[in-house]
This record gives sequence, structure tokens and C-alpha cells, in this order.
Amino acid sequence: MKKVFNVRVYGIMMNEQRQVLVSDEYIRGGYYTKFPGGGLEFGEGTLQCVVREFQEELGLDVEVVEHIYTTDFFQISAFDDQSQIISIYYLVRPLSTPGFPVLDKPFGFEIPQGAFQVEGARWINWEEFSAEAVTLPIDKVVADLVKVRY
Repeated sequence: MKKVFNVRVYGIMMNEQRQVLVSDEYIRGGYYTKFPGGGLEFGEGTLQCVVREFQEELGLDVEVVEHIYTTDFFQISAFDDQSQIISIYYLVRPLSTPGFPVLDKPFGFEIPQGAFQVEGARWINWEEFSAEAVTLPIDKVVADLVKVRY
């Protein structure tokens, strides 16, 4: 199998109550808490990608405020051993009032029989937000940066 780079783009969004938005996801039998975002598509810029991902996942239009972090270490994919993950994180803000459904507890959704992926958004209070609140290794680095910077 050919080894490839997998570019991922994520948005960090905080609300007026100083809560951080995360996405709880059931993927291929595993449970992950991560930042909203996803894969860069061929022909797309990273800013376009994060805006598209928020529209697709949350039905929310956002604007990018600033770049937070780009992966600066080797990270193999959590889902295969043939792709190196490069993740880019931006601080984003909503352009309208968020109207997406919000989970009231981690993984507070039902998983239909045979489902490949299920996801839901959840706010984490600033006091409870840390590297331990997210699952993926690069997200943990970013969570620590966010806590120091904001």
C-alpha cells in the first residue's frame, strides 16, 4: 500500500460562556472526542476546508479569525498505518447564531445497528477543557495551546 499524507483542517470555536466546541464521534467502532473539522479535498484551500466542514457538520457559517497550529511532528493515522496526518487548526467564530443540536453529555447519541459513523456537537466548560478532554494526539497539543493562549 502506498504511504500518503492526510491533511486535516479543524476549527476551534468558543462561545460567550467560555465554552469550547467539540465533536463526539463514533467511527469504525471507536469513540473519539475531537475538534470539528475534517479532510482537505483536492483543489481546496485550508480556509475553504474549515468553512465547508462547519457547514457540513453543523450547518453553521463561520469565519476564520486566526491560525492556531499546524502539526510539527510525525503522527500516523489512528485509522491506518499508511497515512501521516498533518493537521491545521484555526480559531473560528460563527457568522450567525448556532442552531445545531447540542449533546448534553459525552456521546449522548444512539448508534444505529451497522452504523459506520455517528457524530454530535458538545460544549465543554473552560474549567473542564484540557488535553484530557480530547482523544487524538494532535488535538491534545492544540488543547494545551488554546488553554495557554486564550
